[in-house]
Amino acid sequence: MNRFVYAGVAAILSATLAACGGGGDGGGSLPPPVGGGGTPQLPSPASAPALKTTLAAKFGMANFPIGAAIEVASTGGTDAAILQKHFSSITAENAMKPDTIWPNKPGTAPAQPADQPNFGPADALVNFAATNSMQVRGHTLLWHQTVPTWFVVGDLNDTMGYRATVQQHLRTYITAVMNHFPDVYAWDVVNEAATDTPNAADPYRHDSLWYAAYANGGLDGKDYVVDAFMIAGEVRAAMNKPGLKLMLNDYNTEIPGKRANVLKIVQDVINAGAPIDGVGHQLHLNLNADVAQVTAAFAAVEAVSSTLTNHVTELDVSIYADPGTCFTQRTIPPCLADLGASPPQSVLSQQATLYRALFNAFNRPSVTSVSLWGVADNHTWLNSWPVNRTNRPLLFDTAGNPKWAFWTVVDSSITVP
Repeated sequence: MNRFVYAGVAAILSATLAACGGGGDGGGSLPPPVGGGGTPQLPSPASAPALKTTLAAKFGMANFPIGAAIEVASTGGTDAAILQKHFSSITAENAMKPDTIWPNKPGTAPAQPADQPNFGPADALVNFAATNSMQVRGHTLLWHQTVPTWFVVGDLNDTMGYRATVQQHLRTYITAVMNHFPDVYAWDVVNEAATDTPNAADPYRHDSLWYAAYANGGLDGKDYVVDAFMIAGEVRAAMNKPGLKLMLNDYNTEIPGKRANVLKIVQDVINAGAPIDGVGHQLHLNLNADVAQVTAAFAAVEAVSSTLTNHVTELDVSIYADPGTCFTQRTIPPCLADLGASPPQSVLSQQATLYRALFNAFNRPSVTSVSLWGVADNHTWLNSWPVNRTNRPLLFDTAGNPKWAFWTVVDSSITVP
């Protein structure tokens, strides 16, 4: 999940299997046919090997979770066919966020929780995963952008009583959600808790309803992170699910100053005696990303404790090498101009080369899950962030066909034009 709320049918597999690389997990890697002038051409989609099988073999781990973030609509049509062949894990793009699962009850003031949680959309995703022998990654128990206000309603003048009320709401929510989804393999317990200020003395994001609620009356706002992990750990123990991973998820961990903030929070959780199993690295990257810094992010987590794992949770690669000012001004310029529906081959080639390097970097023992933020280029949050323009950030194109980026990941011998 990024800093923003994302936009968010029967499967006609016979019509779409060819578009997403044919049927079955076989096929192997084939050299690309050569077109006129000796320029390499994309291999036939039907020859595409299954991404999940190829990467599990490369990483040396059976059933390695190769995931995609999806909405309910992706459980049918072309997306479903791609998922069934190429992916072994799914993440709910929005359906497991708190404002979807347990919104405010309409018409209540102060806000009260809806009478019952709304598990329907997420259940549809979990059922799709079960039907197709896929794993599910839980995302997310807490995120400051999706906090139904009933969580933090109470008597602000009663400092300790208010803190206890908010803690109980947190416990009620986490317990209900984790028990409803007992078979997920990991939960992003807290999402985006770290400030963007590089190397901050106080590493926590203060513009969070959770932080503000916990800070009421002069108390320590950061305690909500430890409480969330403590509660999640207690629920995990009661469920007898020792293999369930409890993760801290954040973006820009490939930037040293932001990474330092994330690691300070991890250390705070450890020092408090709360269970934490690792860090989720969102890795929403641009064409100018430095893969060495991605590797440094993994190594930094490993240095905190050899017991911690790394998950790649929201991978995509924008086809725009935007300057930093693009993300603060959110206009064109300084953001680069729209490349249109058919980006030049040079851009797609650069993207493919970067994807190859990234998946090579993911091949390390501490990285135990890799998920992309979307299935194919027909649905991506990057069409509206940081500006409205066409983007093509994933491994499959808008028709569901494997791109150069896909082929560089599954076949080291493929030559990128």
